[in-house]
Amino acid sequence: MGKYIIKRLFMALGVLLGVSLLIFILLDLAPGDPARQILGETATAEAVENLREEMGLNRPLVVRWGEYLRDIVLHGDFGTSYKSNEPVAKEILTRFVTTINFALVVFCLTLLVGIPLGIISAIRRGTWADTVLTSIAMIFMAVPGFWLGLMLILVLACKLAILPVSGWYGPVYWIMPCVTHGAFQIASLMKTTRASMLDVTRQDYISTARAKGLREKRVVYHHMLKNALIPVITNLGTMLGHLLGGAMVIEQIFAVPGLGKFLIESLGNRDFPVVQGGVLLISAVYSVMILLTDILYTVVDPRLRSMYTSKKKSVKKGA
Repeated sequence: MGKYIIKRLFMALGVLLGVSLLIFILLDLAPGDPARQILGETATAEAVENLREEMGLNRPLVVRWGEYLRDIVLHGDFGTSYKSNEPVAKEILTRFVTTINFALVVFCLTLLVGIPLGIISAIRRGTWADTVLTSIAMIFMAVPGFWLGLMLILVLACKLAILPVSGWYGPVYWIMPCVTHGAFQIASLMKTTRASMLDVTRQDYISTARAKGLREKRVVYHHMLKNALIPVITNLGTMLGHLLGGAMVIEQIFAVPGLGKFLIESLGNRDFPVVQGGVLLISAVYSVMILLTDILYTVVDPRLRSMYTSKKKSVKKGA
């Protein structure tokens, strides 16, 4: 198991290196000059060139990428913001706290709604309840999040005036952003739970449990749900990463002062160090979530644990 975790850590490190290089290339190809953005359109070409040299923008991309990685590894330095002249790490972390809170609220909402609806839809398969829930899930999986957010603002904030338009100042302000960001995730988790529960229902041990006279509630929650959790856990691990990375548009729509909104503004201001650090942080968190999901996968599924144990025993016997 330890070798597997180390292997996955090296794979995650390779992914982060690839992401950092890719974002360097894309930002280098992006239109606009950060030096011109800082000095303004009235600045002379000589002044712009001097600033580019001072910022290191006139050096080859590979050299700048290598120096960037060196500063991160040796000093934990993600650079300095072009706009605020503050350390990028400080600028990012202050906003990332809001994004984490946003993602956790949506994640809890998804758990509390998606899994129970999936269970209800599975145990009432073929009934009107299953049809209604499945249809609603398909609709929310097809509706773009930005459109749903705009419709909620139009109806609940502008027409009915029962919720604030934007901000992140308290629970009332969280309702529309969380519903918008969580609608697709709830529908996806409900579909996954339903499909996994229906697959477990066909297994022989479920028929045996019912034949023994066990109560249906015990069969559903102790036998069916427990064994149906494995694909659900996989969905949850990737979901949390998607919630962190996919919050940019939602934060922009509802003016949530999180990392996503900050990155979009920084991209418009050509504040490339902030964009590089933010994307790298989101990629790192996503990689950690995938790793934790794989580890939890082995904890829940005894077959995977026995596979690793059998490998160790076979190695010892061979020795």
